[in-house]
Amino acid sequence: MNAPTSQAAPVARKLRVATTSLAGCFGCHMSILDIDERILKLVELVEFDRSPLTDIKTCGPCDLGIIEGGLCNAENVHVLREFRKNCKVLLALGACAINGGLPAQRNHLDLRDILEEVYQTGADMSHGGIPNDPELPLPLNKVHPIHEVVKVDYFLPGCPPPADAIWKLLTDLLAGRTPNIGHGLLHYD
Repeated sequence: MNAPTSQAAPVARKLRVATTSLAGCFGCHMSILDIDERILKLVELVEFDRSPLTDIKTCGPCDLGIIEGGLCNAENVHVLREFRKNCKVLLALGACAINGGLPAQRNHLDLRDILEEVYQTGADMSHGGIPNDPELPLPLNKVHPIHEVVKVDYFLPGCPPPADAIWKLLTDLLAGRTPNIGHGLLHYD
């Protein structure tokens, strides 16, 4: 008589998530960390790819990409386009990614005037002129939100968005639900 064979249930594939920061303050990544002990539950559901949380520098194929920060230089644009190519779904996290945020306050000023003020006429004139090293990313004339360059699937506003709103959005997406972030989770203080 043969012993019954047991079939193990298939192991569900963890979703791959990547995050990156462009022109911003890194506050949105801090809000991700502010989900506190829930991050342990998140790690059960996802595998982090490129992220400051993992220190992985390149982005492979991912189910979800999370971007904080806007676009202030050519390197930001390059990183964003490569990131978008590798992510099935893209989330713009925070004010800088959605509308340029605080860095975009320079948009009403001329870039040349800003650089001259900082590097030539400012209080500390020891800089020796506006940097012109080919290794430095070329600044854009204006700071742009990411949706002006790539398709964005979801937007989560805030500066930074609260951890509970991030948790709700992530768990909705991971469960295959359309995120529904109510007014109680979004605030701008």
